[in-house]
Amino acid sequence: MSEITKPTESAENENNTNEVTQNILDLGSAMTRTSRGNVYCLTIIGQIEGHTTASSSTKTTKYEHVLPLLAKLEESEEVDGVLFLLNTVGGDVEAGLAIAELIAGMTKPTVSIVLGGSHSIGVPLAVAAKRSFAVPSAAMTIHPVRMSGTVIAAPQTFSYFQRLQERIVAFVSSHSRISGEKFQSLMLQKEDMAADVGSVVYGEEAVSLGIIDAVGGLADGLSSLYRQIDEHKGKPAAQ
Repeated sequence: MSEITKPTESAENENNTNEVTQNILDLGSAMTRTSRGNVYCLTIIGQIEGHTTASSSTKTTKYEHVLPLLAKLEESEEVDGVLFLLNTVGGDVEAGLAIAELIAGMTKPTVSIVLGGSHSIGVPLAVAAKRSFAVPSAAMTIHPVRMSGTVIAAPQTFSYFQRLQERIVAFVSSHSRISGEKFQSLMLQKEDMAADVGSVVYGEEAVSLGIIDAVGGLADGLSSLYRQIDEHKGKPAAQ
């Protein structure tokens, strides 16, 4: 009778390493375990892909991957907090809002850091976390809702655009310190963008406007996340 051989410790470590590497390649994600808590890092990059598949040459964040992953992270006993790293050009509005709503609905500690840019529907994604940071060089483009493809020239189309835009304004204003009226005015500003309307704001300006909570990078984001984790566990926050 043959014996069942158990994997050695080195084999298990190798399997874990391979799994981590594959997660980084597939989802741009990684888990870090420390004495202060387990942090899951998730990147939101490129174009937010919705119901239509982007070209093979475009870097995308696929909402059908991110939504179930966020639900799993919320329920996982191994995950204490989630760090979101953003560098996105925007993309599908409804897919972006769906991801943002799910992030905002998480009970676990969450922090977002805007690196490079978080444009268009990337703005709601940036403010969805419990605490948001932006590096000084980060850029955020704020503009009215656009739609590609066939557009029916009817009053109902304009009404749909208007209601969709109101959803974005309401989400941003309810998850940040900027008022809906101010955010709407940034959307419709005429002087800031060539051949278009809207605004481009950078790290410190986004903070002064009340869109982002603070200017900061990786160390600041992790420090804030660990403080949230301590509070979530009922521990006194480390200084």
